[in-house]
Amino acid sequence: MTARLRFAAIGIDHRHVFGMAGNMIDAGAEFAGWWTEGHPNTEDGFVKRFPDVPRAESAEALLDDPSIGLILLSGIPRDRAAWAVRAMEAGKDVMSDKPGCTTQEQLAEIRDTVARTGRIWSIDFSERFEVPAVTRAAELVAEGAIGRVVQTLGIGPHRLNRDTRPDWFFDRDAYGGILTDIASHQIDQFLFFTGSTEAEVSHAAVANHANPGDEGLQDFGEIVLRGDGGHGYIRVDWYTPDALPTWGDGRLTILGTEGYIELRKYVDVGHDGTDHLILVNGSRCERIDASGAGLPYFARLIDDIRDRTETAMTQEHVFRVCDLALRAQAMAEQAQP
Repeated sequence: MTARLRFAAIGIDHRHVFGMAGNMIDAGAEFAGWWTEGHPNTEDGFVKRFPDVPRAESAEALLDDPSIGLILLSGIPRDRAAWAVRAMEAGKDVMSDKPGCTTQEQLAEIRDTVARTGRIWSIDFSERFEVPAVTRAAELVAEGAIGRVVQTLGIGPHRLNRDTRPDWFFDRDAYGGILTDIASHQIDQFLFFTGSTEAEVSHAAVANHANPGDEGLQDFGEIVLRGDGGHGYIRVDWYTPDALPTWGDGRLTILGTEGYIELRKYVDVGHDGTDHLILVNGSRCERIDASGAGLPYFARLIDDIRDRTETAMTQEHVFRVCDLALRAQAMAEQAQP
């Protein structure tokens, strides 16, 4: 009988850790413990969500525990790469919140550590892996429902929620810039759906249009990508209005040679629920409720940890997403007046 995977969390500064841990539990893993620096404003909600999971006395206690096979990381973004390296050198596989790193130097160190240790460094791109509509879209694309994918158009609007944000949220070096951070989701989806294994950034821009008092905040960003499998356009922002009933109207349009798919992931004004999928091709023009399509990433990652495979996501894909995000961020900032 195969032993149940035990995992721990180091750093809970971003609420994404709630979904990371919850979905791992749902996939059959055991949450063994957690540690974080200080007492971030996410702590009360985290403890309420996972009341029976003990807080360790130190991160080292978790890294030194031979029964723990996976470390989740959702601390301050600039710190995640160093923790990932420490975890892998301790013999653990890693699932990081995005961004997994904030500089090219950090990415290079992670690449080296993966090569030396043979450990898995995965990133939970939640706008793909925690959205059932994306699961269904991937199935439809694989079935040939829209022909060959030639372009993705991904938008990632977010609500600022200023009063709940810690100081690091407004520190450019701490969060890595809006393209490194938020746009990594859309870059991941572009590479996945177009099948691109090589890509270049044709255009990138960042700005602060609505928050002039916060010099470190970038509240708008866009990227144009050209890959060997297709094209991509990305727009991200912090402008979600308060009247919207959720944090952002995230959408993805997948254009194929024989049709298109549009995902209205979290909300579709005028319709109840989430995970709205619109499919249009030569014989179908319909709205599909994709909320029951499932989230296979987490179970696949458990299998990969056991079998040393890459079914959840290839390691090169993770590296490529991060590299493109960092290159886009650098291009955009170099172009700023």
